[in-house]
Amino acid sequence: MSYFPAFLKLDSKKVLLIGGGNIAYEKLRHLLDFTSDITVIALEFSPNMQKLMEEKSIAFEKRGYSSGDIKNYAIVVIAIDDIALQAQIFKESRAYNCLCNAVDSLDYCDFTFGSYIKKDDLLIAISTSGSSPALAKQLKNYLQNLLPPNIGDFLKEMKNLRESLPKGKERMQYLSDKVKEYMQSWK
Repeated sequence: MSYFPAFLKLDSKKVLLIGGGNIAYEKLRHLLDFTSDITVIALEFSPNMQKLMEEKSIAFEKRGYSSGDIKNYAIVVIAIDDIALQAQIFKESRAYNCLCNAVDSLDYCDFTFGSYIKKDDLLIAISTSGSSPALAKQLKNYLQNLLPPNIGDFLKEMKNLRESLPKGKERMQYLSDKVKEYMQSWK
């Protein structure tokens, strides 16, 4: 079964990242596009991970995972190779009602990290439901090259129009026509 596409607002959600290697580093980089309320727990940290955590003032603890560490978090990302510990943390996440992602272990995931394109307010997510992250990455690169460089400016303009024009069918039609005109200018 595939995953339901959803965009989560992480403003008031605490995130726990377990792991300090290269995969954890990539997950931290992605999470930082959306929140800074992240804590990291790991026995060791790669140089890149250590540098990024220091640059972004991310809370971290150099230690192993202990039962109960996830109790105050809404989202838990497990980026460690220990499959038995992944299973234990996933099972524990059920008791604390937090969303869990265990990297490369779909059986222990409530959600996956898809590839995405983020340009200002534009966010395009691409998922293969874990079947081929490599394909999702290639599709991301392909789509990224199709987008005009000024799309962020256009979205700011559209946001201002939505906030200033009265709601109703006329506004919907005007905004729809404006988008069509903008997209035709890409050609």
